[in-house]
Amino acid sequence: MHSEDVVSRSADSRNRQPSPSVDAVSLAIIEQLQEDGRRPYAAIGKAVGLSEAAVRQRVQKLLDQGVMQIVAVTDPLTVGLRRQAMVGINVEGDLDPVADALTAMAECEYVVMTAGSFDLMVEIVCEDDDHLLETINKKIRALPGVRSTESFVYLKLKKQTYMWGTR
Repeated sequence: MHSEDVVSRSADSRNRQPSPSVDAVSLAIIEQLQEDGRRPYAAIGKAVGLSEAAVRQRVQKLLDQGVMQIVAVTDPLTVGLRRQAMVGINVEGDLDPVADALTAMAECEYVVMTAGSFDLMVEIVCEDDDHLLETINKKIRALPGVRSTESFVYLKLKKQTYMWGTR
């Protein structure tokens, strides 16, 4: 994912826009697309009881409201990215500049501000152990404000789904 494609979701109520209302039919459409993002609107319509045109309109509205995205998801191993890790980061001072810098790094797929033992959690995807070391040591730890990091290297990925939001 490129930095311009990053989606930011904030739990800060001061910046929160009113949540769009998502009814049962829209959730059913989302479920259909989560199973197959290329499923034809006619097939979705048949499954949820709407015309193809009505499904097309609802999908466009869901996209416009930022409720969902339709994207291609790759398996990192099949595209030469053999090392994944979650990195907990403690920051001195303001989190935003560090989070913004991490967001701009190609290796960082997921950046979240947290409460608890770490200020930030970052999922990074790298080619190999050398790339992982370079990313953590030369890029992340070199950022102004980064006080410490703790790495959790993935040995085996048991579950990764994108089905949340409709249950």
